[in-house]
Amino acid sequence: MGGCVGRERGEAQGPGSSRTGGRANRKRGGRNEPLKKDKPKWKSDYPMTEGQLRSKRDEFWDTAPAFEGRKEIWDALKAAAVALECNDHDLAQAIVDGASITLPHGSLTECYDELGNRYQLPVYCLAPPVNLISERSEEDASDISEPQVTPKKEFQLKVRLSTGRDVRLSSSMSDSIGQLKKQLQAQEDIDAAHQRWFFSGKLLTDKSRLQDTKIQKDFVIQVIINQPVLPASS
Repeated sequence: MGGCVGRERGEAQGPGSSRTGGRANRKRGGRNEPLKKDKPKWKSDYPMTEGQLRSKRDEFWDTAPAFEGRKEIWDALKAAAVALECNDHDLAQAIVDGASITLPHGSLTECYDELGNRYQLPVYCLAPPVNLISERSEEDASDISEPQVTPKKEFQLKVRLSTGRDVRLSSSMSDSIGQLKKQLQAQEDIDAAHQRWFFSGKLLTDKSRLQDTKIQKDFVIQVIINQPVLPASS
């Protein structure tokens, strides 16, 4: 006891021994260690996203039972690997014991069933790489900039000029009076400096926004136009 499985098989069987005999020796004399709680640490050859890791794992679990071993053992190993990654060590150990799986090194990277069949799990099925890219952090970063590109809810704002004309401007509740003055200037050729906006008898400053005035879509804003004073002729 205590020697590695390969050495025991070599001593008990000659160079021409059959594979079945090796499995029998492994079953009888192979050591069995408790499942270790420590997760393997490894680094991927390239930064891997969570989605790529899931796809890589799914590919392994879908194809591994087709080559060798028993499907029920593969299913048990998959369940144990998931439990171990979720930090449920007791459940992982119970699954291994219930399936009569032997762990020579206390790890799922190399294990044997009661018939001596060997099973090897790649490290990426047991723990994520240290250079894993979190997809959630990328989404959070995009969420930060999302309010800047959120489309405005626009409506037609009705303004009544002191000349007696009604004009409609495309606006949103977040627009400032200064912005709307410039829009009126571009639309009606009225200098923004000569516009004075009033609502409910109150003068609206350039920095105030429509949402601050508590104006509704069907209300009217009064715009007093101050004509520039022409210089007196000599």
